[in-house]
Amino acid sequence: MSETVDSDLYARTKALLEPGDIELLGCIVHTTLGGQEDLEMHELTVAINDVIADHAGKGEAYIEAGNDDTSFSSNQFQGLTLDGEEFVWECQQLLRDGTFDLVFYYEADVDQTALAEDLAALDGVDRVTQVP
Repeated sequence: MSETVDSDLYARTKALLEPGDIELLGCIVHTTLGGQEDLEMHELTVAINDVIADHAGKGEAYIEAGNDDTSFSSNQFQGLTLDGEEFVWECQQLLRDGTFDLVFYYEADVDQTALAEDLAALDGVDRVTQVP
């Protein structure tokens, strides 16, 4: 991925984390998955859901897809707790330079470094960029 595109994606992700109702952190999961690997990207998103839910300590989470709710775009997803449908994470799936980048936002009470290390260990992940 070019340095310019990577810097632009980082800056946009950081801007979305600006103070709101809850304090958020984020990460960009740069994958090795090409544009034709939609199923693998979905499977990776499910695996990332499990990792983030575990680090957030909120119990099991399910994925609500953007195409299930008109308030989200088609490549936007949320992880919600099974018990109470509380926010765990939100994600946007982007195709950049031929591979998918998955941008995740989550509450700031997680160990960001440990989470990034666990995400980087998943199959299909090239690297993880932490966004404060």
